[in-house]
Amino acid sequence: MTDDVKVADKTDSLTDLKETDEDLRLPSVVEPAHFPVETIDTEARHQTPAVGQRATRPDGRLHGLGQTKYIDDITFPNMLFAKMKRAGISSALIKSIDTSEAEAMPGVAAVLTGKEIPVNSYGPSYQDQPVLADERVFHAGDPVAAVAAVTEQIAEEACERIKVEYEPLEPVYDPVEAMKDEIKVHPPHSNIYATKRIKKGDLEKGFAEADHIFEGVYSTQMIEHVPLEPHASIAQWDPNGRVTLWSSLGRITLGRADIARTLDMPINKIRIVGTIVGGNFGGKNEITTEPALALLSRKTGRPVKMVYTREEEFIASTTRHPFIMEYKTGVTDDGMITARKVRLVLDGGAYCSWSETTLGKACILSAGPYNIENLLAEAYCMYTNKTMTGAMRGFGAPQVCFAYESQMDEIAHKLGIDPLELRMKNAFHEGSASPTGQVLQSVVVKDSLEKAAERFGWKEDGQ
Repeated sequence: MTDDVKVADKTDSLTDLKETDEDLRLPSVVEPAHFPVETIDTEARHQTPAVGQRATRPDGRLHGLGQTKYIDDITFPNMLFAKMKRAGISSALIKSIDTSEAEAMPGVAAVLTGKEIPVNSYGPSYQDQPVLADERVFHAGDPVAAVAAVTEQIAEEACERIKVEYEPLEPVYDPVEAMKDEIKVHPPHSNIYATKRIKKGDLEKGFAEADHIFEGVYSTQMIEHVPLEPHASIAQWDPNGRVTLWSSLGRITLGRADIARTLDMPINKIRIVGTIVGGNFGGKNEITTEPALALLSRKTGRPVKMVYTREEEFIASTTRHPFIMEYKTGVTDDGMITARKVRLVLDGGAYCSWSETTLGKACILSAGPYNIENLLAEAYCMYTNKTMTGAMRGFGAPQVCFAYESQMDEIAHKLGIDPLELRMKNAFHEGSASPTGQVLQSVVVKDSLEKAAERFGWKEDGQ
């Protein structure tokens, strides 16, 4: 050691340290704080600098440059391509499926039928939809077989060579006719698979107090979401018996549970990678091809991809529910609503999907944003042999809004009352009760109507 290094001399011996006051050797105890504790809150914490400023979307540049990777842009070595054989008939028993000619084609790696699905049913509400129909088809878009091949073209040709023998059954397409249960879509079950009823006040008394009774039937059509990116998925297994699925699915947690059920596997063996979605609008809230692709991938030992064609989007994915809506409304001479009776019939198509949720929301909202003391709303969802319906933006609200606002315009015209004035008289206000008894807060219906009328010059145009 060099001479210029200074070393501190020991001043305490081990004996001295042992004799140190015991209090100093105990762990320190902090005095308990009495809440609430006042915290320092700077002025900056009360500001949100981003509000009112232009902000760049993180994905905007990639979208603009065309560099965003969707599922159709993803590829893996030795990847196969899948296609599905569609029924092409809306109601029939499946007598036989012959896949021998398709399996013998060069380039075909595997063919899958419903008999090979461990649990051949799925759905977010009711498990009433087969992955691949194996005994009966319920609408023309039902898949009856799936093919994995080295190209999409070969897979499509192989589907054409699959021979299916059907025993046609009488279908039902009209939801009102379906209510009679003369032709059952899913025998022995009733076609009415979901209902809701809301009653408030005394309906007959409300109609007796009315000076005018208005009745009307309104209907809306089936609507497809038409996302720019169709449904697409890729499935691949690892050596540990786990499957990874790349999917445009919007609800991957629910998707994992449904896939685990159909494959009869533990959910921790299933991984879903939610890719960038090229349009959803509610139409990608449930699984479609994922279980079949997983089984094709396991059968071949190779990754398998499938992308819906635009035609498949229309015949095999969910759509917006068509509604038939009957409205009966009692009104006084000065435009006050005294009673309203509503009956909704929803065309649910071949499977339930998210129909229960749609039915509930539609029924609750069917009276409109108006104070109506006497109300009866009844809603029914029906099975038909048509393309299945499901989630779409609004969940039943756009359909009933069209009906009750159409009738409000008819009432205003008949009574000679300004349509805006009629709505202002009956609109919800702070503390109003909804049809289900919820006390509403922060209600700005009237403020919104006034502001909108002012903005587009309702009074100025002589309306």
